[in-house]
Amino acid sequence: MKIIVQKFGGTSVITPELRQQVADRIIATKQNGYGVVAVVSAMGRQGDPYSTDTLLRLMREAGGEPVPNLTDLLLSCGEVIAAAIVAQTIAGLGISAAVMTGGQAGIITDSNFGAAEVIEVKPAAIRRCLENDSVVIVAGFQGMTPAGEVTTLGRGGSDTTAAVLGVALGAEAIEFYKDVEGIMTADPKFVPDARVIGAVTYNELFQLAYQGAKVIHPRAVEIAMENNLPLRVKGTASDAPGTLVARNGKDRVSFTVDTRTVTGVTYLPNVTQVRVETPPGPESGDLAVRLFQELAAASVSIDLINVFPERKFFTVAGSDTAKAVAILRGMGLAVGTGEDCAKVSIVGAGMRGVPGVMATFVAALHDAGVKILQTADSHVTISGLVQQADLGKSLQALHAKFGLADEV
Repeated sequence: MKIIVQKFGGTSVITPELRQQVADRIIATKQNGYGVVAVVSAMGRQGDPYSTDTLLRLMREAGGEPVPNLTDLLLSCGEVIAAAIVAQTIAGLGISAAVMTGGQAGIITDSNFGAAEVIEVKPAAIRRCLENDSVVIVAGFQGMTPAGEVTTLGRGGSDTTAAVLGVALGAEAIEFYKDVEGIMTADPKFVPDARVIGAVTYNELFQLAYQGAKVIHPRAVEIAMENNLPLRVKGTASDAPGTLVARNGKDRVSFTVDTRTVTGVTYLPNVTQVRVETPPGPESGDLAVRLFQELAAASVSIDLINVFPERKFFTVAGSDTAKAVAILRGMGLAVGTGEDCAKVSIVGAGMRGVPGVMATFVAALHDAGVKILQTADSHVTISGLVQQADLGKSLQALHAKFGLADEV
């Protein structure tokens, strides 16, 4: 049996009308001859009654420090509710639908509650349901330890659920359904002429996601890439083909990528630049090692790192600013910060080895009157730190300068 795994986010299942669209998608895929496994997220976003953030707030209001295994048990309920309601919608249309929690679907994890890692997938129960001509609706974001305790997979966990099930079932592809018609060249909230990209490589999508694009969680992209499992990002309410994600011209899926140097523009908002003075001398290197170790021990993630003999520059999430500054000053270091910043990035496999891309990046921001505070680059990305107030015009300038609104 050919199998398609479909993943629907929380905003796709929040109303009866949207759930009907989801049901229609699932049933149409089944009628095209596929076994369908649909992974769903909790309904809605923060403030909605069954969203993950709402359930987490409920746990905190109970008093005391939230107990990790109890928190995971509660948070898993949001996806279970969504799965049951979607299955009932499908059943109401005369199609057999089975519902499974992550554990019932065979997703076995470690016991790192809140951010569990999948260690094994046993999809036999799913296969039995498919062989009995049922579609299978799986609650995303969760699994079960070998001892039977419910765990959650962290942010983006439903994407991970879809990826590991797709691999375990030998699926033809995984389809991720979104509010937009595919992966966009930029966030249309900031760049009105952003367009859907027809095809990207796994690495491009990974970098877009890692640099801030809210498309598919990077961990899910890695799982698909390691197993050469094609992905497609589509709009729930659209019949457009969406964006294909696969290897470029190899193995299971072959496609021609966009010939432009840059594929897309993305961003991370609300970051803080940290500037640390380290005294000169033979102990400077040891001090640099220790300051990064202290930040890591406190679970402070750093980015855009530039290290010089007497100065260190890096960024942290705005929410980690106070913690990072306290650690560094506790070490006796002189610390300066630049708050209310944003990281803007261009991504494209075509920029590898191409001269002049950084010059174009800098020129685009300069011409828009944007001050660049710091930069970093790799073979497929160039990033710049700008003031948060300049985020919109930075994205628009880069999108225009690299001609991303134009079809090829």
